Formats: sequence, structure tokens, C-alpha cells
Amino acid sequence: MATHGYSGNSFDRWVEQSSIHGTASDNTMNKMQHQFWVAKQTILRRLGKKEDDCVVASDAELDAKLELFLSIQETCSQLYKVVEQYQERLQVLAQEENTFGHFLRTNGELDKTCAGKMMNAVGKAMIYSAQQRVSLRSPLTRLYQEVETFCQRAVEDTSYTVNEMEKCRNDYRGALLWMKNVSQELDPDTFKQLEKFRRVQSHVRASKSKFDRHKLACLQKIDLLAAARCNMFSHGLIVYQDNMATFWKRTSSAMTTVSEAYKGYQPYEFTFVKGLTYPSLKLAAEKSSSPEPKL
Repeated sequence: MATHGYSGNSFDRWVEQSSIHGTASDNTMNKMQHQFWVAKQTILRRLGKKEDDCVVASDAELDAKLELFLSIQETCSQLYKVVEQYQERLQVLAQEENTFGHFLRTNGELDKTCAGKMMNAVGKAMIYSAQQRVSLRSPLTRLYQEVETFCQRAVEDTSYTVNEMEKCRNDYRGALLWMKNVSQELDPDTFKQLEKFRRVQSHVRASKSKFDRHKLACLQKIDLLAAARCNMFSHGLIVYQDNMATFWKRTSSAMTTVSEAYKGYQPYEFTFVKGLTYPSLKLAAEKSSSPEPKL
């Protein structure tokens, strides 16, 4: 009776072909066993059980990239909310500043004294400042839209890739647990056990190959995501920075003009709160008698 021997490579190829073209019952059993170990791996990760140090160390670079992705995802979400609130607060501040300026102008026109002129001048400066402050909303709106698009498209697309990679990694580690369990019960002299081990080994190879592809795609997308975020900030924030510098320059010039026009202390003739008249005159006398500092 003739006997057939199998070399290692030939047997591996035979196992792979058998796993593909095998009977439905064999394939179903293999899938059930694989899913069992994948489910066990999922439970172990959820419970925080310690995994094999070598397996964890092999994914050190991937885990570092995942931490970077989570940081980008969280900070961009927070920035999206902060920019929205900042726009609202800026609009409210500009409205209050404009209202205060009109209030000063209205009362300044009614007061024919020097104080009325000062209120009128300060009111005009406040209204001008409010108008300039509103101009800051344009770059903020653009930044808000860019962050929104970045979160909804780039971050979500990368998140989908990360989730797919995590599924493949979980399948791969589940297959490793399965192979570890089979290897502990392996008897090299038993043909069926050796055949089962080779089948499990074939599953591990396929899972590893699939995981490596998704791992590479995940690493590349996270690097591109980080670069895209830097590019977004470099374009969006430069415009805002320039507008902010222009705003402070113009408002500072307006306020300085008012300050120079009414330099020194101007006493006010109190009509209703007459108790403040004496301190006001006393302060004016002290200011006039004190020597001016030499430059």
C-alpha cells in the first residue's frame, strides 16, 4: 500500500487550498472557532486584561499614532466649539460697545460743557472701535468653516480607517490566541492535530496580511491628517492675526487721538451730586501745581 508524505511547504499549500475549497462543514467550523477566539480577544481588551508583551510592543508605533489621532480629534472638536462661542461673544461685545458709544454721543451733545465734548469724542471712538471689531468676524467665520469641514471629512474619514484597522487587529490577535491554544495541545505524531494546527496557522497568516495593509493605511492617513491640520492653521490663523493687528493699531490710534486732545485733568461741574465738586476742584489744583515730568 502506497503512502504519501508531505513536506512543510507543500503541506501548507495543501492546507490553504483545503481551507478555500474544503467542505462547507469544515469551513463553517473553522469560522465558528475563529469567531470564538475573536470574541474572546474582544472581551479581554474590554476588561483590560494584560496581553502578550511582544504583541503589544510590535504595535508601539501604531499605538503612538492612534494617540496622536485621538488628540487631533478631541482638540479640533473643542476648537470648533470655541470658535463658535468666540464669534458670538465678539458680536455681543461689538454691539455693547456700539451702544455705549451712541449713549456717550447722545449725552455729550446735551452737555455743553467740556465734559460733553469729551463724551462726544469718546463715543465716536467707541463706535469706531465697534465697527473695527466686527471686521474680525470675517477670518473667524472662514476658520470656523474650515475646522467644520476638517472635522466632518478628514477626521471622520481617518476615524473610519482606524475602526477598520482595529477590527483587523482584533481578528489577528484572536487568531494568535487560537493558534496558541492549538499549539499547547499539539501532538506532532497525530496527523489530524497537525492538520488543524496548519489550518489555524493559515488563518493567522491571512489575518496578519490583512492587518498589515490596514495598519499601513492607518499610519499614512494619520500623518496626512496632522499635516493637513497644520496647513489649515497656517492659512486660517494668519489672516486672523493680520486683522487683529490692524484692529488694535486703528483703535489704539483713535483712543490716543482722544487722549491727546483732552490731555490733563478736566474738572467737571457736578449739578446733582454736589458733594463731588470739592474733590474734583482739589484734584484739578493738585494737577496744575505739580511739575510736569522731564522726558
